[in-house]
Amino acid sequence: MVFYNRSNEAGALLKPGDFDWADLFGKGVRWFHSGGIFAALSETTSELILEGMRAAKKSGAINSFDLNYRAKLWAPIGGLERAQKVLRGIVSHVDALIGNEEDLQKGLGITGPEVASKSKLNPDTFFQMIERVVAQFPNIKMVATTLREVHSANRHDWGAVLWLNGKRYVSPTCQLDVIDRIGGGDGFAAGLLYGLITGREPEQALRLGWAHGALLTTFPGDVSMARLEEVEAFAKGGSARVQR
Repeated sequence: MVFYNRSNEAGALLKPGDFDWADLFGKGVRWFHSGGIFAALSETTSELILEGMRAAKKSGAINSFDLNYRAKLWAPIGGLERAQKVLRGIVSHVDALIGNEEDLQKGLGITGPEVASKSKLNPDTFFQMIERVVAQFPNIKMVATTLREVHSANRHDWGAVLWLNGKRYVSPTCQLDVIDRIGGGDGFAAGLLYGLITGREPEQALRLGWAHGALLTTFPGDVSMARLEEVEAFAKGGSARVQR
């Protein structure tokens, strides 16, 4: 059971006009990233995301978005109908999208197989859904997600997939001894985007995301303690052992 203690937090009070986007992007910002949790915090946060994305596009920066559909957060501000309207509006400005099957189905209203009826490690199911996403949002050039099969609270199988400019990439699958699963998806996104920003090949960028997300689940809490050399070693086929 997850509870969100987000009412009246500072972030929820943010609104359009609070940031000088021209100044920020004028200093060389190349990538703008946000997500569905921030979009659901209040009536104004989604509008702030759109303002930022328009400024990013104007400056030539890349826009990315992690759907992260959370029904409990959307419930107080309009529920599923409101969520889909807002998220679809945001995704129409996005170059790179991150989200699993459930995010695509519930957050964007994309039809697909029943989430609970398919193996989470089957990449073909996800790639089939991507075709439907891109048909509705031709602005999207990249879609990625993690694949997780849960055997118990602390034993998961872990993989990831990337669709980039029509080409498909699939990570290896590994078995994780999980300490805390919260944050694994964010760790994947961070590693993947780091790889792309630093000019890595798509396969290598995907492996960096897959490796960082995996390592993050071996730490308590949702903040990474992995060093770059540990992530790169795991991505190349090493173990999740600490590099000393």
